[in-house]
Amino acid sequence: MMYNSLYGQSWGQPLGLGIGTMIGIGLIAGLLFLVILALKGYALWHAAKRNEPWWFVILLVVNTMGILELIYLYFVAKLWNGKSNSTSTPTV
Repeated sequence: MMYNSLYGQSWGQPLGLGIGTMIGIGLIAGLLFLVILALKGYALWHAAKRNEPWWFVILLVVNTMGILELIYLYFVAKLWNGKSNSTSTPTV
């Protein structure tokens, strides 16, 4: 019985992740980071503009990979469903 193999891989052998795979994973992670950062900034901007300090703090502190920001923008601020739920008149 071979004690130096685990699922067909010998100890000390590479796992098969080449440089191309690592670059691809890095690019996808970087793109995902930029999308989440943009979504967080957009949601924070709308929470500040609508004078909702509790939403601003929650969105700033809680990291949910964009899920909470999408919930806020779609259901609370109602930006993408054609309805406007403005609780205050913003001053520019």
